[in-house]
Amino acid sequence: MTGEKIEKEIFEELNFIKKQLAEIKEHMVDIDALLTAEEKELVFRSFENEVRGRLVPLKKLEEMRL
Repeated sequence: MTGEKIEKEIFEELNFIKKQLAEIKEHMVDIDALLTAEEKELVFRSFENEVRGRLVPLKKLEEMRL
C-alpha cells in the first residue's frame, strides 16, 4: 500500500468514528437526571410532607438563623 492510500483509509476510519461518537453522544442519558433509590425516597417523603403541611418555608428558616 502506498502512503497516500493508508492516509486516506485512516482519514475515512476517523470520520466514521466521529460520526459514531456523535450518534452515541446524542443518545446518552444525562446521569445527573437519574435519581438513586435513596433520592427517590427523599423526593417521595418531601411530597408527603408538603401534603401534610410539615414543610417550613425557607424564609422562616433564615429568620431562625439570625
